[in-house]
Amino acid sequence: MDLSTLLSPDCTRCAVAGSSKKKVLELIGQLAAPRLSGTTSFDVFESLLNRERLGSTGIGLGVAIPHGRLGSANKPVAILLTLAEPIDFDAIDNQPVDIIFALLVPEDEHEQHLQTLAAVAQRLNEKTCTRALREAQSDQELYTLFTDKDCT
Repeated sequence: MDLSTLLSPDCTRCAVAGSSKKKVLELIGQLAAPRLSGTTSFDVFESLLNRERLGSTGIGLGVAIPHGRLGSANKPVAILLTLAEPIDFDAIDNQPVDIIFALLVPEDEHEQHLQTLAAVAQRLNEKTCTRALREAQSDQELYTLFTDKDCT
């Protein structure tokens, strides 16, 4: 899967100050809403928060993949963040999170949503990839690393 079709440089942030899960989800809403016509940052935040209420999207090893469906969205949008300091994300391994990949998709794209989540989870389970992402020094470097086929 070509992740550059989902993620754009302007939705990639390196070493973000995020004090809590809620603050990070709000930031994701602010970054995603301009790319989703007819969708507000609050709509995005609510979608992500509602999904988190079902169970944490912290998949372990310092990684979280919050995701949500939006009725007003006409295309999938992704946000990639690394955090300056890890935060509690209620991850399955109880470890703090410092890499966050958020995915927002149109309400009716169930199959695409699942395929994309699987591809992202596979990428973020590669230790060499997560190490490289954590070492990125700029938004552009983070974007380039993540969208590179090898992620190293």
